[in-house]
Amino acid sequence: MTEQELRVLVTQKLLPLNKEARPPVTSDFDLNPQYRAVIGPRTLRQAAVLVPLITREAGLSVLFTQRAADLPSHAGQVSFPGGRVQPEDDGPVGTALRETQEETGIAPRFVEPLGMLDPYETVTGFAVSPVVGLVHPGFDLKPDPREVAHVFEAPFTFLMNPANQETHTREWEGRTRVFYAVPYDGHYIWGATAGMLMNFYRRLFES
Repeated sequence: MTEQELRVLVTQKLLPLNKEARPPVTSDFDLNPQYRAVIGPRTLRQAAVLVPLITREAGLSVLFTQRAADLPSHAGQVSFPGGRVQPEDDGPVGTALRETQEETGIAPRFVEPLGMLDPYETVTGFAVSPVVGLVHPGFDLKPDPREVAHVFEAPFTFLMNPANQETHTREWEGRTRVFYAVPYDGHYIWGATAGMLMNFYRRLFES
């Protein structure tokens, strides 16, 4: 898929950029509805991530971070750059751009936000607003070693190919949890990150 083809699809299929967080409509519970009753009502913490798309000679790719191994939560996991919404942020887009710069060194001036995926509720109590954006040439990658162990890219066509989209299971707090996974080149993309990729796929190609 070319950058221009993506722009057309995003305009037609994704949610418009918004300064106010929308309520989650996708979640870790999509494959595990029985856990809703276990967790019960709760107040979700607002967060945002950037789904960074980069145009390469071979086509579009998506940038991911692998979290540092000594972080207190989600250590070593693959994720999109992002984090909690702060009061000074200019909505979810502002959060996504700020966190991306803090984690990867990519300055906001290189990122062109295009649209948003459906907000995603995590089992850990976050309402995540995923912002899809094009990262233009000229940026310098300077990952923060306190948060990021590694930065890598995966081809967009690989991630959007249903043949590469899997469901796996593992034990979580004594119960079997089902989750999406997209293994790529030794990297294990799973959980909320894979769930957002699935929402991206469905928005573009099934809606």
